Amino acid sequence: MNPNFRILSSCGLTSILLTFMGLISITFAAEVTKLTPAEAMDQIKEGKAVLVDVREPSEWAESGVAEPAKLLAKSDFDGARKLWKPFLQKNKDKKIIVYCRSGARAGAVANALAEEGIDVANSGSLQNWIDAGLPIRKAEKK
Repeated sequence: MNPNFRILSSCGLTSILLTFMGLISITFAAEVTKLTPAEAMDQIKEGKAVLVDVREPSEWAESGVAEPAKLLAKSDFDGARKLWKPFLQKNKDKKIIVYCRSGARAGAVANALAEEGIDVANSGSLQNWIDAGLPIRKAEKK
């Protein structure tokens, strides 16, 4: 067999295998549960979950936060995780429920946590909590 053909054939097979493996990983990517605020609050009250507001400190101070929420900014999650690492270790046996202003940042954090094998759910936005009549508290800018 021509050695050049063997190299091309091998490269072609490698490309096909990598593409196939990529499609499989997308197909079997961890699914993130979406919870209503009421469902989230039930799990929190039962001690099965903790709620995390992933917005930034200035946003917490502006609009308040859901009463049971831990305040862990997405910027820390995307960076050194100085606050996220000990929080996740402490709560490794609980579901982590995240929310933000619109649900988009919470979705990004939830997807990343799910990929790390963490039990996580997305509860959408702070406005969802307000609309559900659930308690809100003031938060100071850190």
